[in-house]
Amino acid sequence: MKIFIDADGCPVVGIAVSTAVKYGVECTIICDTAHSIKYEGAETITVGKGADSADLRLVNLVSEGDIAVTQDYGLAAMCLSRKAAVLNQDGRRYTEDNISGLLEFRAVSAKIRRSGGRTKGMSKRTSQQDKDFERALIGLIGEKNEDT
Repeated sequence: MKIFIDADGCPVVGIAVSTAVKYGVECTIICDTAHSIKYEGAETITVGKGADSADLRLVNLVSEGDIAVTQDYGLAAMCLSRKAAVLNQDGRRYTEDNISGLLEFRAVSAKIRRSGGRTKGMSKRTSQQDKDFERALIGLIGEKNEDT
């Protein structure tokens, strides 16, 4: 089991890395050249700034039994197809049961924005969201350890 973090714009990189270190799980941070993200205890892979380059690198590295951390529904769907577990920054687990609806919501929101409409943005991050993410990640690590 390894943890892969889609780090561009991810507010929980530090929590994910410290949790990985605490539980002895390999951790890889993937970001593009617009970001300089380094944490002790994690490998950082920096990719070109091209569209979706970090996402494509992550999906090519992740495999069955790994954990991916991303807020991107499209990347989540690709990771699920590779049999990885996927969490978002709030600790919500993406699954085969909920990803189709999330992708549809993303498409509808994009259509609204393209036609000049506005969609509600993200609200200010809370410490409770950080706690929820950490708890979910610890639970997932425990679940994966039981599987091995």
